[in-house]
Amino acid sequence: MTTIRREVLTLPAAPLGPDNPLPPLRPLDEAHRIDDRDRADLPRDMARQVDYEPLRSLLPVQVRDGYGRGRAPSGLDALVIENDRLRATVLPALGGRIASLRHKPTDRELLYVNPVLQPANFALNGAWFSGGIEWNIGATGHTTLSCSPVHAARVPAPDGGQMLRLWEWERLRDLPFQVDLWLPDGSDFLYVGARIRNPHEHPVPTYWWSNIAVPEDRRVLAPADEAWHFDYEHRLRRVPVPEYDGIDRTYPLNSTYAADYFYEVPDDRRRWIAALDEHGHGLVQTSTDVLRGRKLFVWGTGPGGRRWQEWLTEPGTGGYCEIQAGLVRTQLEHVRLEAESEVSWLEAYGPLDAPPEGDWHSVLRGAEDRLEADLPRADVDGAYDAWLPYADAEPGERLATGSGWGALEVLRAGWKLPGTPFYEDTLGEQQRPWLHLLRAGSLSEPEHHEPPGGTLVARPWRDMLETTAATPLAEYHLGVAQWHGGDRAQAVRSWERGLQSLQDLESARSPRSTRSTQGPGAAADRWPLLRCLAVADREDGHHERAADRYAEAFADLCARRPDGPRDAGGDDRWTAVAAALGGEAIGALLAAGRTADARAVWERLEPATRARGRFRLTEAELLAAEGRREEARAVFDEGFEVADLREGAESIGLLWARLDDAPLPACYDFRMRPDRE
Repeated sequence: MTTIRREVLTLPAAPLGPDNPLPPLRPLDEAHRIDDRDRADLPRDMARQVDYEPLRSLLPVQVRDGYGRGRAPSGLDALVIENDRLRATVLPALGGRIASLRHKPTDRELLYVNPVLQPANFALNGAWFSGGIEWNIGATGHTTLSCSPVHAARVPAPDGGQMLRLWEWERLRDLPFQVDLWLPDGSDFLYVGARIRNPHEHPVPTYWWSNIAVPEDRRVLAPADEAWHFDYEHRLRRVPVPEYDGIDRTYPLNSTYAADYFYEVPDDRRRWIAALDEHGHGLVQTSTDVLRGRKLFVWGTGPGGRRWQEWLTEPGTGGYCEIQAGLVRTQLEHVRLEAESEVSWLEAYGPLDAPPEGDWHSVLRGAEDRLEADLPRADVDGAYDAWLPYADAEPGERLATGSGWGALEVLRAGWKLPGTPFYEDTLGEQQRPWLHLLRAGSLSEPEHHEPPGGTLVARPWRDMLETTAATPLAEYHLGVAQWHGGDRAQAVRSWERGLQSLQDLESARSPRSTRSTQGPGAAADRWPLLRCLAVADREDGHHERAADRYAEAFADLCARRPDGPRDAGGDDRWTAVAAALGGEAIGALLAAGRTADARAVWERLEPATRARGRFRLTEAELLAAEGRREEARAVFDEGFEVADLREGAESIGLLWARLDDAPLPACYDFRMRPDRE
């Protein structure tokens, strides 16, 4: 019979560190955008969905960039669901990722299992790690829940056994979702029932891609003769399958550069994708027809792709590619989920043995015949019909706890969400000020001048902020919500009102008062408002004024920061905010040509902050701006690692090209596209 148990998975892991405390006001740094030249050739439904409310802001989610590259053996809480044929290991504290799927009769691992946990800047909000099966919901890219906890519990299964339910509240689109893992007794296939619900009274864009990492020395099969090819030059083209430019691209190692291949699966074909080794052994994923899309992602054999492979794991451990399944043809599209509706489907994961070599259509026919023999298409549809009534089953034993955001939204709106209860006892410190706003009509002030927490930006919360007492803190949060809603002029006015309120408060204080750095409403709150105004100035092209405000904000932070330990393992939230604000200030000052002021900010950063890889790169940029090219070049010779280097970022190579005519050293080469002439 199927069992579910707790386990501890021990492996070298880099700690996540603190989140970036500054609200992400600048436009989303998104690599997946289409060159306008390709839009005219898109099918009508694809073009409509590409243009349907693409994500433009991370708010209310905060950026996760506090991790490093230092790994130490760590124990990760895991949940194992197992029958006599398969064993799946799930990480509930890391987005519910399936870290391993092992076929017991053949003792074969069906996935690429990363031997380390190394966060890297690939999720929409930063921290992400490679390997296993992840559940991507929200918007184009890796989910913001990649390194966040989800709720988990036992629930009844259709066959009388038990399922493992994972669920959470997705904050970018304000949608609850669930993933039910079900292993029928004697089955070689793991069933995954998934559901996204829209409890709102208006339509909401949604997105889903199940992302499966498999070893890259495979041939990837999907029932298609064409694919949409997308790369880091932002071109989307229809190409033939399997050969494109005279090369069989169904072998991941045949590509030089990183690329996506979104397969054009005919409407009447079964939905499946497989990755088979040279002996014909591997993994197959299939689903009900709602999960329409299938995709292959390859890193390529170029130096940048290989460097990323090493970066995400350890040298010599083998590379991987990704096979994926989603709601639409490509990951560039979003789906309209109507008011008070839901979308659900069932997936199946298991072993497949079929010849991978030969004529494309013969290979596909052989693989599809074997899949039909092992798991008939009708059985997948039947499993979905059997699972759906159990999707509302109330969870039993709670096995892991996610965030309190879902509980807060359920309290606000009074929603009933059978099967996915968001328990009030999950409300925590992050939700505390918003719970106070909901119940008392006012925001509670942070204690001891802590940096303000995240802002809720959905319309109901914005309405509450507009009617609460206009304290500096409320004006700050209201401005962030207005900025997110596209009302930038009003956001600036709110932040300016907040600054004026602080000035009025300070003027009203006694000259002999000792409360200038204590208590609510003190001048220590100037820097968050100044920083928001600086971002607005920079976005509007007012670089000199932005530089002024950044310099003033950083000086205010340094003056008002409470005494206490510094750089205590990166856990001090004040160290995190000083690093975040200082980094932004240096960038704005350099953009305005004010190198001396940028140097002044640099000097006030703490030594441990300046030693981080991101700030070593900043130091080299600062030295180059000061005309000290040899010293900037020496920073490269000394070596640094930018732990949060963004997917597709080219800043290291661009700076190197300013300093040296020699080829970019391999350790700094993360380029994911050919060099432009």
